[in-house]
Amino acid sequence: MNQNNKIYLASIYLFGATLFWAGNFIVGKIASINEIPPISLNFYRWFLAWLILLPFTFKELIKKKDYILNNIGLFIIMGITAVTVFNSALFYSLKFTQVISGVLMISTVPVMIIFISSLLKIEKTNIFQIIGVGLSLTGVLFIITKADIDILKNLDFNRGDLTMVIAMLSWATYSALLKKKKYELSQISLLQVVISFGVVFLIPLYFIDINMGNLIKLEKPFFLTLTYVVLFPGLASFFFWIKGVALIGANRAGVFLHLMPILGAVMAMIIFNEKIMFYHFLGAVFIVAGITLSNKKLVNV
Repeated sequence: MNQNNKIYLASIYLFGATLFWAGNFIVGKIASINEIPPISLNFYRWFLAWLILLPFTFKELIKKKDYILNNIGLFIIMGITAVTVFNSALFYSLKFTQVISGVLMISTVPVMIIFISSLLKIEKTNIFQIIGVGLSLTGVLFIITKADIDILKNLDFNRGDLTMVIAMLSWATYSALLKKKKYELSQISLLQVVISFGVVFLIPLYFIDINMGNLIKLEKPFFLTLTYVVLFPGLASFFFWIKGVALIGANRAGVFLHLMPILGAVMAMIIFNEKIMFYHFLGAVFIVAGITLSNKKLVNV
């Protein structure tokens, strides 16, 4: 395959992955409108994904069981951050906040990975990255305060915005841990291990959710929502992303992630008639500046 065909095919894969991830916010909002409990939805999503992946990963997981047990602490943290917390927080937050606010905050994840990696001493940071983190966090602050100083002074934040910050930091922590070491598992088996530990910690939350009266209605909206979140942002995006990265590399593939807030915002405006407010624009300016600056390299003269 020549280079142009590789780029074209990779673009299709990566655009598809990004579109499905953006769609996760749209479907999450639809789930909240249909009163589908966020934790229960997240549990069924990952449990079904685990069942689908099991036939393809079982042999390797048995073969690598000693390696998995030796790194169990790390895998537990990855499972909690990526599976237990991230989507539970994301689906819950969309009950109270706009999709546009959510996708803008999640777009800071690449910068937050730098911040978390520095805190965990996984990677060193340079001055551009430090300033970039500060600018992106300022952008998030504009969004959750709606650029209103009174909201900040009275700490009168929208609970959905605060929960989305938890989701943002949770996914950034998981992504930073992915960079911590070279894992002795295939990507699909690593995903299965992360899902396994995440689901284990989702089980008690699921039963607590049920005992609180948050019951799922086994109706068409639930089954359609579940089908989407399992097959598209869960499995298809993972497959498409791996294919795209294999064709053009991780750095060039990463550019496509910046399409997610754009796609999410456009879909939210079309489907939910959401509007981009001034504070969204102001937050986006700081977030884009932060992302741009954090990608700069120090030049040794």
